[in-house]
Amino acid sequence: MRKAALLYNARSGGGRRQRDADLKRILKVLADAGVEATLVRTQSSVDAAEQARQAIVNGCDTVFACGGDGTVHDVLQGMVGSQAALGVIPLGTANSLAHDLGLPGDPARAVRAALHAERQRIALGRVTVLGPVGSPVTRYFTVAVGIGVDAHLFYKLHAGTKQRLGMGAYYYKAWHLWCTHCMENFDVELSLAEGDKAFHSGVTEMLAVRIRNFGGVLQELAPGAALERDDLRVVTCHTSSRFSYLLYVIRGVLRANWSVRGVELAFAKTVRCTAPEISGDAPPCKVYVEADGELLGTLPAEITMVPHALTILIPGK
Repeated sequence: MRKAALLYNARSGGGRRQRDADLKRILKVLADAGVEATLVRTQSSVDAAEQARQAIVNGCDTVFACGGDGTVHDVLQGMVGSQAALGVIPLGTANSLAHDLGLPGDPARAVRAALHAERQRIALGRVTVLGPVGSPVTRYFTVAVGIGVDAHLFYKLHAGTKQRLGMGAYYYKAWHLWCTHCMENFDVELSLAEGDKAFHSGVTEMLAVRIRNFGGVLQELAPGAALERDDLRVVTCHTSSRFSYLLYVIRGVLRANWSVRGVELAFAKTVRCTAPEISGDAPPCKVYVEADGELLGTLPAEITMVPHALTILIPGK
């Protein structure tokens, strides 16, 4: 590592004073290691992608995403296909990718780990959905795509509430939706890793997962998922039973291997999700789609894999 850009989201994580102190510590660690480093403040998801591209054009061999999963998600959009490495510094609310990589929670320790990390080429997921203005939106992702109940959570979760309450905002809203949300059904078609196809109708939640450990209380939601793989670990819930949902989450918290009725897991190369046709004059229901905790739009959605798409810094285990 010789030259690095540190892209940080001023809206991510906790207070400004703590973030500024963390960034100064990170810069000092890099300077002491002989790395030329520049701080770049991101203003929006579009800015973050363009700023990452520009940093690479300016000769940076490493681009650090300093924030949570949303910041990482925005930054990597400008790095796909390049040879520069993505580094992750956990400064956000939800740091699922950082947990999966085994990074320390302390930012200065995380950047020290990055200095000795392995540069590994990985596949990325790619999802295309119907965007807010009715045109297709395509994004790459490292953590997961969620369709249904969990995406509705991000639709309802106010950014200000997330900043004030942190992970507590997620847990509160998830509990509220678990008690009150009227689940919408949609259809899922999988192209399985073995070459076969599988079709599920009446699905209420679908997760296409790329990481093993989400951290926090969730832990292992999709056993078998791994960044090193070139496929998706898909969780399909074709049940409206709130007890089944709760049981599956408890299963992940305990890392148990029991099966839950109405929940199936598979490895897949592609996933297509569509809303079922509605007869009569009833308006079509909106089923929301999120990627890496960022609300993208609504169905229909197509999820594929892009091999060897990104270089990422993975600390030694």
